[in-house]
Amino acid sequence: MPRALTDEQKIATFRTMARHWENKEWRQCADLFTPDGVLHSVMKEPHVGREAFYQRMLELSRPNKTVLLHIHRIGVVDGALIVERTDEIILDGVSRSFPCIGILEFDGPLICLWREYFDRGQLLWAQQKSDAVEAVPFSPAAGG
Repeated sequence: MPRALTDEQKIATFRTMARHWENKEWRQCADLFTPDGVLHSVMKEPHVGREAFYQRMLELSRPNKTVLLHIHRIGVVDGALIVERTDEIILDGVSRSFPCIGILEFDGPLICLWREYFDRGQLLWAQQKSDAVEAVPFSPAAGG
């Protein structure tokens, strides 16, 4: 049985994932998943398996596209890593962002389930696939 990660190790694993993601190092990203790991943007069908994730990232990657993961809060609740962030998509020099929450579960040192929660309309706008939705800037609640 694989040894469970500490909370700090889970956070470090996600920060490593974010760095590889921003550098388009898809093999390194995929290798942070278990062989049967799942990436599930909850409004779509999940990508099941490390290699399915890797192939999907290759399909989505473009030389004129960069994605930056701006982490606002990161921590562990009941064993799951919770990441609040703003994802910035830069496409042909145009930057658009959307808010996102990721919830990750681990099996030993690897990610076995990564669920993503975001507004699909804002994602499509950020990807320049739709002009119908305008992003709402992140604004922390008063007093919080």
